Amino acid sequence: MTSTPTRPAEHRPVTDPDAPAVYTAGTPVALGRRAAAALSFRNIGAVYVWLLIVVIFSVWAPETFPTATTVKQVLNGNAVAGLVALSVVAPLAARVFDLSVAFTMSLTSVLTAHFLVNAGLGSGTAITLAMTAALLVGVINGIVVVVLRVDSFIATLATGALIQSLITMVTNDSSITGLQLLAKPFASIAQLDAGGITLPVLYLLLAATAIWFLLEHTATGRRLYATGFNENAARLQGVRTGRLRFMTLVTSALLSGFAGVVFASSVGSGSPTAGTPYLLSAYAAAFVGATQLRAGRFNAWGTVIAVLLLGTGITGLGLATSAPWATSLFTGSVLIVALVLTGGRIALPAVLRRRKPSPAEPVASPDKKV
Repeated sequence: MTSTPTRPAEHRPVTDPDAPAVYTAGTPVALGRRAAAALSFRNIGAVYVWLLIVVIFSVWAPETFPTATTVKQVLNGNAVAGLVALSVVAPLAARVFDLSVAFTMSLTSVLTAHFLVNAGLGSGTAITLAMTAALLVGVINGIVVVVLRVDSFIATLATGALIQSLITMVTNDSSITGLQLLAKPFASIAQLDAGGITLPVLYLLLAATAIWFLLEHTATGRRLYATGFNENAARLQGVRTGRLRFMTLVTSALLSGFAGVVFASSVGSGSPTAGTPYLLSAYAAAFVGATQLRAGRFNAWGTVIAVLLLGTGITGLGLATSAPWATSLFTGSVLIVALVLTGGRIALPAVLRRRKPSPAEPVASPDKKV
């Protein structure tokens, strides 16, 4: 009796009907999810708030706000503020506060004007000497904070007081004016434009691109973030945290000093209080920017978005109302909201790690960032 041949048993994978579906990176579903995450309020909420502000002021001041002139005013009028805000991004990424940026900006503004008007030097020499002074400020900040181990908040505030005394000694609390500041080539640094957009806007874009590349695409940027998140752990991994913190303070002083030179060129004078109004707005923009694009991380393009958001609100308030307290109220409110959001974003991963996942949620592997 012959036996009927039997087919070998097929090994079919057992699938769990309750397991979440896994999509490869190139599928339309994965691309859609990635696009939805990129455009979510969590990622670019400031952009949506910015658009809301535009709509509000367009309704509030329909004859003056929604115009091309207003767009140019927002861009040109906030380029210097953007440079000052970008100057604090790298120090904040390494958890260093530099409160001397406003004083450094004022210092280079008055020194450039002093060398041009009172000393009779050329534009190149005057700017070089002013930027050398900014470099010296950065080195002093680095020595006090890194070498002497003084808290950066207190140290840079004290340095700012010393800078202010030097400014008062040079200017006697009076602005320095002269025809040399209104003539080319110095005036062209900030007043040259193309289609109504002045050169400081280009400086802002170049500075933002450089800082973005440094933080996001270099090993130095990753080490800066590591230093900011946990300096002791970064040091144990071989990161020279002291050197990084020192260099961020030098970079901050140079960029804020350059902002002072641009400011002097744009207004045609050296003001002893040039940087004072920019300190609060710079940190407000940096902290708002930390909630955008790279949640919980200080980043360049998020800061630029925040500068334009603040600039649009301030410009709209100026066109819609003449209340002198409105600008400070708006900036302070935005800063408080940004601090709340930033604190929540930084604490969010710890909350997620403590929360038990539901059966329908995938469990992340230990080396996968949650």
